[in-house]
Amino acid sequence: MDYSNEPSGVFLLIDNKSFYATVECSMRGLDPLTTPLVVMSESSNTGGGLVLASSPMAKKLFHISNVNRKRDLPNDERLIVVPPRMNLYIQKNIEVNHIFNQYCADEDLLPYSIDESILDITHSWQLFGNNILQVIRRIQKQVKDELGLITTVGLGNNPLQAKIALDIYAKHNSEFIGVITNRTVKTKIWTIPEITDVWGINASTKANLSRLGIHNMYELAHFDPFILKQRLGIIGTQLYATAWGIDRTNLQSTIFPKDKSLGNSQVLSRDYAEKDEIETVIKEIGAQVAARLRAHNKQCNGVYLGIGYSLGVVDHNNETGFAHSLKLVASTAETETINRQLIFIFEKFWDGEAPVRTIAVSCSRLTNRYGEQLNIFNSPKPTAISLEETMDSIRRKYGKTSIIRASSLKKGGTFIERAGLVGGHNGGQSLE
Repeated sequence: MDYSNEPSGVFLLIDNKSFYATVECSMRGLDPLTTPLVVMSESSNTGGGLVLASSPMAKKLFHISNVNRKRDLPNDERLIVVPPRMNLYIQKNIEVNHIFNQYCADEDLLPYSIDESILDITHSWQLFGNNILQVIRRIQKQVKDELGLITTVGLGNNPLQAKIALDIYAKHNSEFIGVITNRTVKTKIWTIPEITDVWGINASTKANLSRLGIHNMYELAHFDPFILKQRLGIIGTQLYATAWGIDRTNLQSTIFPKDKSLGNSQVLSRDYAEKDEIETVIKEIGAQVAARLRAHNKQCNGVYLGIGYSLGVVDHNNETGFAHSLKLVASTAETETINRQLIFIFEKFWDGEAPVRTIAVSCSRLTNRYGEQLNIFNSPKPTAISLEETMDSIRRKYGKTSIIRASSLKKGGTFIERAGLVGGHNGGQSLE
């Protein structure tokens, strides 16, 4: 591979180690590396919850992971269990990215998630040290001193190399630094023992590669790229590039998705088996998505409903759920029109028996708002959108629950309970 023709710079992918748990430790004056602490979501209906984050010591002592539930936690007085505070984590994310911004220009910093950021320091690292590793250690120390957070850093000639270096090497290194460059791809990427440890390769992709006789990164790098593309499409080309550590991403360029959508999803706190209860939640989520459309000055020409059944339940088609989309007759941002189509999908495909545990709603085929298109078969409702926009304005000023739909008061409604949540979890700030 001739890397001289490939984009090459100095990229860092920085992860805030066990972010939620580390924030909680730092706010309590505890050492995040030696304190066993877990952040546990709470379910008022069941009394259970799910582990959202666990400190390194909690993982080491009790083998706790983010798939554990409250019932799986040991009865050990050393383990600290705390509820999530999403607003606090968002604020800490802003603060840590402010520190990162001191080492690169605005356009060279990309917050990748709430706990990961990509930095292009190609043109700035020499301002802060004699070598790149010295600069990385300086960033880590500043974040630790100012915010009490522990950072792991992947370094590479492009974002992909930095991401793999972070996932495979930095998290298991005493300095929490991993490095992959064009010159070390063969020794650092081709030798990764488990192919699913590589970013972008899941169990399904592994199975597809296995059918082609590819079982590791070395075999992937030496497979015919044209056959990969023929069998797997554009994904095959991307996988081949991954095996060679090639990434042509430009952080400064704006990416325009082909078909942007807006949506919300919800994991229910218990099994919902009654049709009326399920439809209540579908309408609540549909109303939230419609409000987001109006807030973004968009309208949609398509809707999507995804339903997941309770764990271990399958329907008469031996499916664990269903997902279907529907093209609308006319573009709209009106809640009732959107909900009417969502309920149509649900009633058409639900077998009436399988208990529901997850619901996902999205609106697609988005266009800018230009007014509601009238349907000659229905009486026009010129005030429907203006009324909803008035309610949107009231909610923005006085809170989400200042105006609610009466159906949310029915059994099964979740809107009121979830109105104060951030990202589906408690957004509170207190230590209590």
